[in-house]
Amino acid sequence: MGEKMSRLIVTACLLIGMLSFVAKTGWTQQQGQSLDRSLNWLENAEGVLVSEKQTPVLQYQANPKSRKGSHRRANYVHPLYGMNGQVLTQDFPSDHLHHRGVFWAWHQLYVHETAVGDGWMADSFDWDVRSTAMVGKAESIQIKNEVIWSSSKLTNSDAQPMPLVKELNVIEVHRAAGELRNIDFEIKLLALQPKLSIGGSDDAKGYGGFSVRVKQPPDLKFLTSRGFVKATKLPMVCGDWVDLVGQFGDSETTCGIAILVHPETAGYPQNWILRDKVKSMQNPVYPGRSPVELSTKDFTSLRYRLIVHKKQLTETELDRAHRKYASE
Repeated sequence: MGEKMSRLIVTACLLIGMLSFVAKTGWTQQQGQSLDRSLNWLENAEGVLVSEKQTPVLQYQANPKSRKGSHRRANYVHPLYGMNGQVLTQDFPSDHLHHRGVFWAWHQLYVHETAVGDGWMADSFDWDVRSTAMVGKAESIQIKNEVIWSSSKLTNSDAQPMPLVKELNVIEVHRAAGELRNIDFEIKLLALQPKLSIGGSDDAKGYGGFSVRVKQPPDLKFLTSRGFVKATKLPMVCGDWVDLVGQFGDSETTCGIAILVHPETAGYPQNWILRDKVKSMQNPVYPGRSPVELSTKDFTSLRYRLIVHKKQLTETELDRAHRKYASE
């Protein structure tokens, strides 16, 4: 089946699903474009779908989603699509049902010394997406979200969950530039309770923070500014970026997803958790095993860029891309 036909089938399926939802509910969808009309956004039953021409780019999951009532989650990206429209990410994979596309979450969440839910496992934890606004810019579309974290483990006198963290995030989808596309994530966190802290897994791995769960190709490799590296079980020093390289989706050629860390990100430079033999997520780690306290006055900012590409990029090209990102 050709690439054009595959894109048409994917787009048709998405539109059929959306039209079916509207027919059943009477709900009217909102839509818009970037100023140069290269990108389009469409509100749907899940949240917001961004596409370029007839090719989907990503779906932001604003509304809660679960599998048979468990692992309820929201506020993440899935699917993330490749340049040819192939699905790159996984949601509810059988080996780790709590993994979900492109997400940011932490195992440890404490108020004073009390553990209050596990956002990584989606256990006793809720993301309330209070508002979502789309902004069409010159050559990009921004999805701007306000999210309130809460947990059934910390309630008020009326037995209602108390707000824990205010999250403001911006997902910016850029117009394709040749055979690649930039997608930016800025995540800002403000504690709504005193002495609130977040941390990664409470073990030597310490994983947690911004994570990407891909459909892992059998030939997956990790390119860094130091060349290709072998994944280990523990956090690794890999530099400012890591490129996930392989034959993703239905692609018969080598392509990839590069993850870049902005120098203004909290905890910079960050270590990495990478997995190639075991199916899992790929993660620039913040803050690690030891929890850090979030301010109630100033937002903690995390910034990352994904570069989705359908041709193999060199170390020089990715170093240049990171320098450009770091200057923005």
